[in-house]
Amino acid sequence: DDSSSSLATSIIATIRSSKNGKSMDLKELRTAVLTADGAAEADVDKSSKKLFKSAVKLLEKDDKVSLSSDGIVKLSKSERNKDDDDEPKSEKKKKKKDKDKDKKRKRESKENGAESDGDDDEDEKNLKKKKQTSIEESQDDDEEENAATNEEEDPQNDNTNESQEETTTNNVNDDPKDKNKPCKNNPQGVTRIFLGNLPFAVSEPTLNTHLKDCVTHIKWITDKLTGKFYGSAFVEIRNSKDAAKVMSTMNGSLLMGRPIKINFAPVREGEEGDWPPRSKVITGGKVANAGGGQAGGSGIKAMSVKPEGCSKLFIGNLSYDIDDEGITKFFMGVEAEVKSVRWLHHKDSGDFKGCGYVDFWNSDACEKAATLNGKNLLGRPIRVDWTE
Repeated sequence: DDSSSSLATSIIATIRSSKNGKSMDLKELRTAVLTADGAAEADVDKSSKKLFKSAVKLLEKDDKVSLSSDGIVKLSKSERNKDDDDEPKSEKKKKKKDKDKDKKRKRESKENGAESDGDDDEDEKNLKKKKQTSIEESQDDDEEENAATNEEEDPQNDNTNESQEETTTNNVNDDPKDKNKPCKNNPQGVTRIFLGNLPFAVSEPTLNTHLKDCVTHIKWITDKLTGKFYGSAFVEIRNSKDAAKVMSTMNGSLLMGRPIKINFAPVREGEEGDWPPRSKVITGGKVANAGGGQAGGSGIKAMSVKPEGCSKLFIGNLSYDIDDEGITKFFMGVEAEVKSVRWLHHKDSGDFKGCGYVDFWNSDACEKAATLNGKNLLGRPIRVDWTE
């Protein structure tokens, strides 16, 4: 842009007017250019430094200057030649004369003896030390500028930092002693949570995916006598920080169309030996500590694991008065549109078996229909299961 171009012109002019007319220390050059209008060095802000940096890059791109690793900005050969062409003859003669004087002075200095040489060496050392300090300060300033520029120019910087922080957090909490470490939004370091208002068709993979793959154990809560699923569960989370994140971001979120309720559920005194459970997934009630990937819904039989892309259900425990219209209306109650129905009959007698298969138009409709597992239809709790 115009600002960068203007600064670029000023940079070239400043280097040409320097002591050697060819190069300058980066920090000295920046100070000279940005304070040319009388501004104090302390008043130069980051935006001006950023423009200066852009101008230097522009000049490098156009092969007008080069920036060495030790922080020296040097005019290119073409720019130096251009400067020589534009320079009046009188100026050239003056520079040549000054150069000859410098050479003569150096020769005389060498001839003055060891004492003079020692003084010159000391001066040269001091000069080198001063120059090195200047270069290091310049590099430090550039690092600060780069950090500030990266924050301004990279819109994904925050996300990257957050991802790195999450990765670090997971690595830290891999250590068992850090699993229940108190953290923000979880001062007690609780890793067990209670979930309520769960869909009856919920499964361990579905729930784990919804909770961002941080579930380690699940206990479905069921009736002790009938085994009927209550739509709630205790869940162990990988670590205290993940539990805090689930609590703050997932409470009230929709799972298979239902807003789930989440609360911390600290392990009570006397439960330490039973929690987490021995198996990854268990069902409460009479079959505690028995495996089961699906929560189930009616107590008749737990649903199997849902096949990928499933759009067909098996339905059982049906009333003998059921018909196509009745089953279609039943599933439309959860906005699951039926594509087709196939009833099963005994081969010999032709009598209705009280079960059948229902096809839906898509997997989403099928998943909605599965939430009716265990619901009453014509006075009987319908049994629903996935099928291919």
